[in-house]
Amino acid sequence: MAPVPAIRAFFDEPTYTVSYLIWDPASRRGAIIDSVLDFDQKSGRTGKASAQKILDAAREEGVTIDWVLETHAHADHLSAAPFLKRATGAPIAIGAHIKTVQGVFKEVFNLAYVTPDGRPFDRLLADGEALPLGELNIEVMHTPGHTPACVAYKVGDAVFVGDTLFMPDYGTARCDFPGGDARALYRSIQRILSLPPETRLFMCHDYKAPGRDVYAWETTVAEQRARNVHIHDGVSEDAFAAMREARDKTLAMPVLILPSIQVNIQAGELPPPEDNGVRYLKLPLDAL
Repeated sequence: MAPVPAIRAFFDEPTYTVSYLIWDPASRRGAIIDSVLDFDQKSGRTGKASAQKILDAAREEGVTIDWVLETHAHADHLSAAPFLKRATGAPIAIGAHIKTVQGVFKEVFNLAYVTPDGRPFDRLLADGEALPLGELNIEVMHTPGHTPACVAYKVGDAVFVGDTLFMPDYGTARCDFPGGDARALYRSIQRILSLPPETRLFMCHDYKAPGRDVYAWETTVAEQRARNVHIHDGVSEDAFAAMREARDKTLAMPVLILPSIQVNIQAGELPPPEDNGVRYLKLPLDAL
């Protein structure tokens, strides 16, 4: 029987993002996955209240944070990873293919300070790598498709799937960002869905599918294989790719993609201050 990590979820409704505090119940060693920095686009103000809730929960549970993990460079929210690193001393880790994403968006935003070598992330993770979490391990699964750098994290009987799958009634992630690939996403999802049927799957986002009145973010391999509206059992790679590519052509860009990407390829670090001491985000015109 697979070991069972303890899990607390934190839903950020403005960005529809789910962050997770996970830990080994025996040792109380923990990790934070996909944190959110509060950001008001209208005013340019940032805040740390959402991330502080996770730290407060860790304190309540007596959990020591060993890792701050990202499933990918998110396009819909800014990461609070640097704040969490300063508060806990835990390193920030992401999939090793972040270097590809950094290279693409360094050019899009003309960011002289970006070096596409994985910095300033502290740890670049390879497929199959395992990170210690007390008596548990965090197993890294490279799951490209949404972006080239996406990873999922398997901890005992739970997998944190990032932007591969949504709840069964909502489907799967888009693949039209630079480096996205619907066929790669199909194969990544099939890898996840080849795990035991009872494996718990934790989503990074939920948008409430039509007819559902509550947000949800936990499902199972069995439920996804039986009911996912895009990729249930019997859907071929060709059929999925055709559906995904056609659907993506109808989607607007995420509201926060421009501020998010230039921050998140830098492990959540805000741009360096200019000579007046103020930090600025760029807004490239006609570039995406």
